[in-house]
Amino acid sequence: MRRWRNRDRNDREARTGRAAGPTGAGGRGTADRNREAHPGSCTATGTATDTAAPSPAARRPGAATQSPAARRRPARGGGRRWRRTLTALVLTTAVVAGTVGWAAGSGERPVTGPPPGSEAWRADTSLGRALPDPATATPRDVAAFFRTLGPAQRRDLAHRHPSVVGNLDGAPVALRYEANATALRRDARFAHLAGRRILAFDPRGRGQVAEVFGDLAPGNRVAVVVPGSDIDAGSYDRRTDPYGTPAGMAKQLRGAAPGTAVIAWAGYTTPVGVGLDAATGELAEAGAVRLARLTEGLAALGTPAPAVFCHSYGSVVCGLAAPRLRARDLVVLGSPGMRAGTVAELGTDARVWAAKDPSDWISRVPNVHLLGLGHGTDPASPEFGARPVPAADADGHTGYFAPGTESLRTFAAIAGGDAR
Repeated sequence: MRRWRNRDRNDREARTGRAAGPTGAGGRGTADRNREAHPGSCTATGTATDTAAPSPAARRPGAATQSPAARRRPARGGGRRWRRTLTALVLTTAVVAGTVGWAAGSGERPVTGPPPGSEAWRADTSLGRALPDPATATPRDVAAFFRTLGPAQRRDLAHRHPSVVGNLDGAPVALRYEANATALRRDARFAHLAGRRILAFDPRGRGQVAEVFGDLAPGNRVAVVVPGSDIDAGSYDRRTDPYGTPAGMAKQLRGAAPGTAVIAWAGYTTPVGVGLDAATGELAEAGAVRLARLTEGLAALGTPAPAVFCHSYGSVVCGLAAPRLRARDLVVLGSPGMRAGTVAELGTDARVWAAKDPSDWISRVPNVHLLGLGHGTDPASPEFGARPVPAADADGHTGYFAPGTESLRTFAAIAGGDAR
């Protein structure tokens, strides 16, 4: 994974035109200063120039008689390789642009950092001691803190700081439901969710939410559904798309595996459409931190390691989170890639599964990674090394959880611990 992150950094430098050496006084070029002023942005016009040493061929006798065009011709094999790579990149661009068009402007800004209300939480001295800092305390620290409190003290904190307690991984699950119900009733956009088992709710940006279907009790099997593009607190349970939203997927999986609690996790800033955000890894990197912390919070409460189901761009999130993810199974479906070349490169002990149905449009997206665009090897390809999930009877990009499909039956067996 470190190799992929280094490659992404180099690719971002190439896109912004950052030169390899100093540029003018102080050693910083215009692209460097622009990038510092606008972190996370990229420019389409940045350029970089390199001065290469003469090749051995150019130093041979007679080289001076070669025409300038002949001297500029690349080696034949290298030229073919570059043409293949650039062709794949052009195809990626064409597919993305032809599907819904490039995202305008600088794209989505990921919601990161501690939850709203953290400053008031840190300033609270009602217990005569410091409360665990949401920005630095581990889920295990949080769980240990709440074990020292009585029921009345817990409820008082949840009432006064609902946005913090409701999003604090490691806090008791029932207390988080109560805190999030309070926070939701105060937000007119999402008040209709107040009566549901909401494990996390963050109103910032487009809104993020995580809902539990089933009983998230110690000892029960758990699954987590991680969605792809166009999902937020307002769209995670669209009735018009019963199998393509995380809530819809979670309901179907819960019905097929009744003994499993399923978390519909819309807990990160997803791309909007299939534009530039969906072709890069910046939103996935932010989401990976949050997903890993979710599983750490479950572990701190004694919940068994979950099976994590990652749809579309969600599989990029899961791929980047894999080294830290407390999961027993990692299942990707309709994946554009996981930013890894093989299962071994994911750096996880979890079993890795992959599904892709023949009618899924994601197959038209070339599996490349160049200049920060694309997500690499197809996880459903034999060379990636994932366990195959049969999906021939699924329909399109969002049909993997449809009732009666072989993919849903296999997902249920994985979630229930019965798949081998």
